[in-house]
Amino acid sequence: MGYPEDLLSPHERLLLHRRQHWKVLIGAGAWLAVIAVASVLGLMWASSLSGLGATVATAAIAVAALALLGWLVVAPLIRWATTHFVITSRRLLFRTGVFTRTGIDIPVARIASVQFRHGVIDRMFRTGTLIIESASDDPLEFDNIPEVEKVHQMLYHELYDELSDDGR
Repeated sequence: MGYPEDLLSPHERLLLHRRQHWKVLIGAGAWLAVIAVASVLGLMWASSLSGLGATVATAAIAVAALALLGWLVVAPLIRWATTHFVITSRRLLFRTGVFTRTGIDIPVARIASVQFRHGVIDRMFRTGTLIIESASDDPLEFDNIPEVEKVHQMLYHELYDELSDDGR
């Protein structure tokens, strides 16, 4: 799903829309596997009980599994799905959240420098951290941006174009 273009101002073009890299979901996938195995083992144990003990154990295992799934699997998935990194012809936008939405807008003309950082693991996954320094603020770091070098290059060229247009 793309970023809604009706949220852009007139004459503003959407250049890039990214979510965080899928590697942020690896932990959720691992927790899903652990919770599933633990639940099956717990239900096998509960089935060996009899009467009310089996019913209580089964219910407790189901409630615990559902709570853990919500907290360790579903919440990170929703957080990933609702995080948007957007570059337009006029600004850089970062939005995240479901119930409490937070966002940062940086006009391209106010960007002083664009940097990226990625270690060995990040290079294997083709992701990294984009560091944006605006005219008056502390640098902002956007983690797990897919293909961070290409995004860095695109943003740098957009900044250069913006500065070139102002100089005419």
